[in-house]
Amino acid sequence: MEFSHFLNSHLLDPALGGRQLYRNMVAQAVQAEACGYRGVSIPEHHLLNILLVPSPLQLAVKVAAHTSRVEIATSICQLPLRDMRVFAGEVVQAQALCDGRLILGVGKGAFGYETGRIGVPMEETKARFEESLAVLEALLARDEVSWDGALYRFEALTVMPRPEAPIPIALAIMAPPGIEAAAARGYHIQTTPLGASHGVLQEQVNAFHRGKALAGPGCTSRLSLQRGLYLARDDADARDKIARAHRYYKSFDNVFGGPGIVEHGIIRPLPRKQTVEELGQNVLICGASEMIDRLSGYAELGIDEVIASSNFGQPQDETLDMMARLGAEVLPHLRAAGRKVA
Repeated sequence: MEFSHFLNSHLLDPALGGRQLYRNMVAQAVQAEACGYRGVSIPEHHLLNILLVPSPLQLAVKVAAHTSRVEIATSICQLPLRDMRVFAGEVVQAQALCDGRLILGVGKGAFGYETGRIGVPMEETKARFEESLAVLEALLARDEVSWDGALYRFEALTVMPRPEAPIPIALAIMAPPGIEAAAARGYHIQTTPLGASHGVLQEQVNAFHRGKALAGPGCTSRLSLQRGLYLARDDADARDKIARAHRYYKSFDNVFGGPGIVEHGIIRPLPRKQTVEELGQNVLICGASEMIDRLSGYAELGIDEVIASSNFGQPQDETLDMMARLGAEVLPHLRAAGRKVA
């Protein structure tokens, strides 16, 4: 089992500014490579102060310029907000500038506030995503593509330059039926139970394995599961990070299926039904021994990669220190566990 570090770019204090925000993200990517992570993952969100990366491909290229080994995954690029004729060329360019290390994670988007303000109502995103994905794949795979669909209508054209090798595509899906269907078609899958229970995670993983089995023995689909994860120094540190995670989800819930109350780009935190204690049972915020035990269970489930979502608003130096400790104290054990399962 491998690990990726999620570049949660939270602008919880607007006074931090964009320069420092993205310097911090690049520093975390460099640290991920130094600490033995396989990759880093980059979100995309707009008009909000959490997960704020308006251009994930642009950040991917910046990360590539400061690293030499790590995979760089978008997690995800929101296809309904883009014109695929432009985006396909941007993807090819980014893959070239990333020296072939780009994994293109794509999805329909998750926050109704941002898609609505950009002119794409959330109820339209599924249909837009499905046609956009088909157009994107055609443009990346073939010369002289024409289209006559519900969303796209254009005469034959060729995206230039052409990809020099196939660009890996991962689909971001949370619902088990969607995971199963996409895995059956051979896609890599990015999923997450967010702050939900292990049972929800188990359903997502089982759906992936059912789909991969349907795809046949030659299927190389990979399951990447994002989870709130922080290697705590002690019980006090764990309590602090769980409390921070709970405060973060007060904002996240507002825009993920919530009312979308945003003032001057700042999401208003709202009360949560899930208590701090309940959240603490679901996320992986704990000491090394417990972390190894719980993640060993993930390896036994056949999860290929854990995307560690480790930024909850703590200072940057704490995040970098935690990554170093995770790389030294936890990752070697989990890689060994993964080899034994295989």
